[in-house]
Amino acid sequence: MGLAKNSKRQIQGVGASPGIAIGQVKITDRSRVAIHEEYLSASEVPGEVLRLIEALEQAKDEFVAVREQLAEEHGPEHLYVIDTHLMMLQDSMFKREALALIESDAINAEWALKRTILKFRDFFAAIEDDYLRERVGDIEIVGERVLRKLVGKQHESLNNVHSLSLVVAHDLSPADILQIDRQKIIGFVTDLGGKTSHSAILARSLEIPAVVGLERITSEANDGEIMIIDGSAGIVIINPDEETFREYLKRKQHYEYIDRELAKLRDLPAVTSDGYRISLKGNVEFIEEIPSLKEHGGEGIGLYRTEMLFFNREELPGEEEQFAHYAAIVREMAPKPVTIRTLDVGGDKFVPDLNLDDELNPALGLRAIRLSLRKPETFKPQLRAILRASALGKVRIFFPMISGVVEIRAVKKLLEEAKLELQSEGVPYDRNIEIGIMIEIPSAVIIADLLAQEVDFFSVGTNDLIQYSLAIDRTNEHLANLYEPLHPAVLRSLKMVVDAAHAAGIDACMCGEMAGESQYLPILLGLGFDELSMNSISIPRVKEILRRCSLAEAEQLVTKALTFRTAEEIDGFLKSEITARYAGSFD
Repeated sequence: MGLAKNSKRQIQGVGASPGIAIGQVKITDRSRVAIHEEYLSASEVPGEVLRLIEALEQAKDEFVAVREQLAEEHGPEHLYVIDTHLMMLQDSMFKREALALIESDAINAEWALKRTILKFRDFFAAIEDDYLRERVGDIEIVGERVLRKLVGKQHESLNNVHSLSLVVAHDLSPADILQIDRQKIIGFVTDLGGKTSHSAILARSLEIPAVVGLERITSEANDGEIMIIDGSAGIVIINPDEETFREYLKRKQHYEYIDRELAKLRDLPAVTSDGYRISLKGNVEFIEEIPSLKEHGGEGIGLYRTEMLFFNREELPGEEEQFAHYAAIVREMAPKPVTIRTLDVGGDKFVPDLNLDDELNPALGLRAIRLSLRKPETFKPQLRAILRASALGKVRIFFPMISGVVEIRAVKKLLEEAKLELQSEGVPYDRNIEIGIMIEIPSAVIIADLLAQEVDFFSVGTNDLIQYSLAIDRTNEHLANLYEPLHPAVLRSLKMVVDAAHAAGIDACMCGEMAGESQYLPILLGLGFDELSMNSISIPRVKEILRRCSLAEAEQLVTKALTFRTAEEIDGFLKSEITARYAGSFD
């Protein structure tokens, strides 16, 4: 590789998939399609409707062909994302909205489709949850594929590349990534995208280094230039000088060495040096994440999000559709356990069929379990589907945003009704299925001792618990410095939850982001958590640190940390103790 002397450029983006890749730039045309906007006469409208329908069918045929290829090459585990895109093309709000615009506004198909994409983009941008907000990427991927059909622009293949290539694109679809030849393409970067997009999730699952959200990388890079991708730090370096090149080559070798060493821990127990056992599980949203979870030594699924089943629908998924999906997850994960969370969406019309009114403050409104209890005709089929899946493997079920005993008793009443219905129908289910609740509201912390008498386990959602406890919008960039996981109020809350759980003889679990942050492991260990659930790629590092810790030392560390008055003091103390006791583990 020829290195440039004076043209080095470094760009900061979002680290989507960890690892370091060094290779030559391959620009791929995934730019947004330029369209013309045209008003139609009344006689032209039917023809334009037909033109859009034909483009939708052509795009569908392409996705079907891709699906067949992937089924043959990879098996069934990565097909769900393609099925999601096919569903959008066949019968969805997206399709119907675009067709309706042609007829109501008498505009051409391209314009109608573009307006539909922009409408969905604005809608999803207002959603608080990171995972749900980035589902707009699926709409844009499908929409752009159809637009290319309308304007006669071909979808460029990624197969025609040299070895050790780094793909640079405006955006990449999950289908693009699944078709990558790993012997040639060793990483990718995009203008668009976020850490929880479908493409980012797949990149992590396939362990392809990637940086997204670079905004103008397609304008900054040129074919054939040397580029470095640091997927952990979210850094891209174009035309590195010799010193930078050698530095990153060493980092790459070190990263791969650490990765190999951590891989050796996959089948070892997550146990401290003095024998305390913690279960390390994975947070999963898509079935295609399961192979990565197994590869990284996950002991099961600690949080399975069900929201995607309700995404972009004119009609809610029925019991049979939900059962088929949950059954696939349980079978794929068997014999390890799966913990399924019931629908956790807000009062922001995410699921139109629920007919929700606009709310001034959706975060504190009709959402999560409040919404489910308000809509038993929606909630009951989900409970029945999960119960039916429990006959196929070890399943636990838990409920989001529980604020008091009345709510959990109402949930248990509906669950018992669902059980009796299945029993009378002769449908099998696990009669001893465990139920739990998410602890993410301060009221639940304060009465954790009462709630513990009602359920089989707690699972702390630290993302919302910190947000609600500190009155901080974690998505507000102006308040980012106030989002403090080590705030004394947060640590005291966590201690109250764990103590209440153990006093009642039930497990205290955590499924928030804090669980996968290795620097917090000694604190969570010392507090006494029984289970931590995280992104699968975090499991080996957390396990490595856990096996070097002792419970006795961690408990002493927590006792001391709880004497400090500020998050800054606790953070400084924690860092000094980690450096002294666990040098090398947190590199």
